[in-house]
Order: sequence, then C-alpha cells, then structure tokens
Amino acid sequence: MTTAPDRRFATLAIHAGQSPDATTGAIIPPIFQSSTHVQDGVGVMREGYEYNRSANPTRTSLQEQLAALEGADHAFSFASGLAAEDALLRGLLTPGDHIVIGNDVYGGTYRLINRVFGAWGVEHSVVDLTDAASVEAGITERSRILWVETPSNPLLSVVDIAALAELGHRHGLVVVVDNTFATPALQQPLALGADVVVHSTTKYIGGHSDVLGGAVVTSDADIAEKVGFQQFAVGGVSAPMDAWLTTRGLKTLDVRMRRHSENAARVAEALGQSPAVERVYYPGLADHPGHAIAARQMRGFGGMVSVTLTGGPEAAAALVARTRVFQLAESLGGVESLISLPARMTHASVVGTELEVPANLVRLSVGIEDVDDLVEDLTAALAGL
Repeated sequence: MTTAPDRRFATLAIHAGQSPDATTGAIIPPIFQSSTHVQDGVGVMREGYEYNRSANPTRTSLQEQLAALEGADHAFSFASGLAAEDALLRGLLTPGDHIVIGNDVYGGTYRLINRVFGAWGVEHSVVDLTDAASVEAGITERSRILWVETPSNPLLSVVDIAALAELGHRHGLVVVVDNTFATPALQQPLALGADVVVHSTTKYIGGHSDVLGGAVVTSDADIAEKVGFQQFAVGGVSAPMDAWLTTRGLKTLDVRMRRHSENAARVAEALGQSPAVERVYYPGLADHPGHAIAARQMRGFGGMVSVTLTGGPEAAAALVARTRVFQLAESLGGVESLISLPARMTHASVVGTELEVPANLVRLSVGIEDVDDLVEDLTAALAGL
C-alpha cells in the first residue's frame, strides 16, 4: 500500500514504510538480517544498500514510519534512546558550546550532558522550563540547544512547546523535545515549532518491553545531515531484529496510548483519594499546574503517574514491595504495569544535584490491564501505610 501523507495517524502507524514484499507479496516486510549487500559492480549498489551500519531495509522501514508519525522529513533509528541523544548532541555541539536543560530532565540525559559532554567541554544551565524568565536567564552567547522534556520524567511537568520554540528561536537555538512520554500519538512537537524530536523507542513506541531503541526525528535538512553522519560514523544503529520489533509495536501505538491514558486517569483519581498519598502528579488532573497546556497541545494525558507518600521514603519502599499486578522494575511504556522508586532507581545518578527527585516519590507506568485490577492492587498496597 502506498500511504498518502494526509492519512490519519492510526492508518500511518500501520502502513507507513510497510510496503508488501516485492518478491513474495508477504504483507509484512521481512527482517533483513544481513550485515552486507551484494554490489552489481564496484560501488554499484542496489537501492543504495551497502553495509548494515550505513543502511538496512528493515531500519529504513522503521525510519519512514517514525518520520510519518511525527510529520517529519527525516528519522534516524538508534540502538537506544541515549545513543540517539548522543548522536544528536555530537552532531550539533562542539567543545565550548552550551546547552539549556530543564530542572527535571531525565536522569540519564543529565548524566550524558553533565558527565560525558561536560568532559568534552560542553557547558549547561539548569532552568525552570515553566518560567520564561528562568529560561532567558540560562541562555548564554555560547548556547546552541534548548532541551525540552514534556511531560517530564518522573515529575510529569508540562511546558508550552510553542512558547519555548519561539523563545529558543529568538536566541538562535535549536529546540529539541524529548517526546518519549507522550509519543506522536498524543503530541507532535514539530508541528508546535520544535526543530528536533527524540525518543526512547524502548518505551511506548516499542510498547512490549522486549526491545531497546531510540530515534531522532526532524525536518531540518542540515540537522538531518549531521545526525545521519553520526549514525554512520559512530554506528549506534538499530539492529534489524530490534527495528522490526519496534515497527511491529508502532502499529498498535494509537490504540495502546488510548488505553494507557484511560487507565492512568482512573489510577490517578483513585490515588488522590488515599490518605497515604501526599500528592498525585498526572497532567490529566484538573489541579495539575500544566493541565491547561497539556489539554491544548496533547491528544491525551498519557500513561505515567507519580505520587509522593505522606509516610516518607519508608512508605514509598513499602508500597513498591506490596503491589502484585504492578511489578517493581525500571523502564516504562510496556503493556504491563510497572512501579519504581526513581530516587533509588532511574534517577539515582542525580541524587545530590539540583535535579534530585523526592525520596518519597513513586513512579507508576500504568499498563493496559483491566483497570479495576490496577486500582484494587494499589488500594490494597496502600492500606495501612
């Protein structure tokens, strides 16, 4: 099927980059599990395929799918989300440059920027992305990138992408949005003015906790050329099987994100009624500080919920040990529900920094199980805390 660019999201998710096999007519494109390709003469390649690091048909299919879903011209698939971020940053920055990041950026991103790129001579400012004055104050004459994460991990902060894009462009910055939590099913940052979107495709895009991956998506030809060079030269590419699994996951992204969002809303409401819960972080709640922005720039509020507990860190540790449907594990975005303690797990690397998260914070990746089972599981686990 040739997919027109004006097809709706769910149709693009299934058909973009997914033409039936030309030889056999197989409706699902095969996995091209090959490291190299025959040439018809020296330098005479078939469809441009030479060596798996430079290009692979399975990876090409995924990249076309990702570009279509973000409304972009270019997409690059990597072996992990951090590999994607690393390639983007290396393509855009040089020693002495500066990057502006939010004060609740993902811990792995902060570690990459602070320790890896810091050692390379790249400096950074940590700002409150919800406050334009704070962002302005963090920009220097060497600033090159404004890095935005919305909703953020794990505090679910929501910021106005269009406003930040305008601010960043006024200062000549490349505006990057980490769209991992929302996915293109719920939010399309490029349409709101961002220059680049990054994903950990391990999460909702893959959707089944069975593959690692990352992506950089853009319509800027210059940025695409730089990222493409990094992908080829450094080689942190998606393996064919990983690309195929991610493609398979993408086909159900629309229906999964609807269910994740519905379940998370119910879970957030139930948690708010527990005396053991101090605060619920979920953009779908009317009292969330970013609710109005989320309602305007998103098509749903997502499947992530975080809470702080009145009983402190001890209560948080007890809660994650008591749940039975929610499983204690890092990562997120799979069909199964997960629970974690960010301060001791995903965000342990930022303890003692300005990005430190509360020790009594519990993060929930709400899956697509029967929501009554999820609510009952949490209610029972919270009882007596």
